[in-house]
Amino acid sequence: MNTASCPITGAGLGLRRSFMDDLAALDHQPVDFLEVAPENWMEMGGVLGRKFKKMTDRYTMICHGLSLSIGSPAPLDEHFLIRLKKFFDKHNVQSYSEHLSYCSDDGHLYDLMPIPFTQEAVSHVAKRIQRVQEILERKIVMENVSYYAAPGQEMNEIDFFNAVIKEADCDVLLDVNNIYVNSINHGYDAETFIKSLPQERIAYLHIAGHYNEAEDLIVDTHGADIIDPVWQLLQTTYEHHGILPTLLERDFNIPSLQSLFNEVEQIRQYQHAQEQAHVITA
Repeated sequence: MNTASCPITGAGLGLRRSFMDDLAALDHQPVDFLEVAPENWMEMGGVLGRKFKKMTDRYTMICHGLSLSIGSPAPLDEHFLIRLKKFFDKHNVQSYSEHLSYCSDDGHLYDLMPIPFTQEAVSHVAKRIQRVQEILERKIVMENVSYYAAPGQEMNEIDFFNAVIKEADCDVLLDVNNIYVNSINHGYDAETFIKSLPQERIAYLHIAGHYNEAEDLIVDTHGADIIDPVWQLLQTTYEHHGILPTLLERDFNIPSLQSLFNEVEQIRQYQHAQEQAHVITA
């Protein structure tokens, strides 16, 4: 049984300012939910602030953070968390996810840095997640991240990730593309990784495109169409963990809204196919 706390269903899209007006002008809702980085909207007022409020009134909204820096050696920014909670309450944000990484120490590092896969890091990060959940008065959802180096590694990625999730008692954002990227870059089996995640904690999924830098190096860009092997991993995820809400990420080289809707519709097709397969085998 899935006990993750994320009251969304269906297929969603990351909201970007470049297509916000076009999306708002539609007389129907082509996606089931939207996701934003709260840092981009927390202090927003004026015309953009009013536009954002209209979107949150119309669509179920979730947030995917950029600057929590959960693995940082520096103290948590609790003032930021208090502001974040007010933003969630104002806009009825249904879920808050973040990256299992860090992006700051004495200052901002402007990138998502890999946390060392060690037991010491598990304890450090889990305590910080617990504190975040106390302040926000909700479970948060941690995402498996893409990484390109593993400094100080004492355990493998899946064991580290699962240990953090269990000790922190938080939920999981399963990023299908990140698993594919890491499986190529670090030489592990993507399907085994997916099947090793705690099903009951998975709140929702991300899926996105990437850039092939070399035969054995893929960069997670969110700037291209999703490729067939990643779609197949999404199908594997549904087959093993059940149909889960899934969000399309696209941050660069953003195509037309219709092109984005076409990929969202592909997500729905995979969800529908899995639903039909479940009915046949039930």
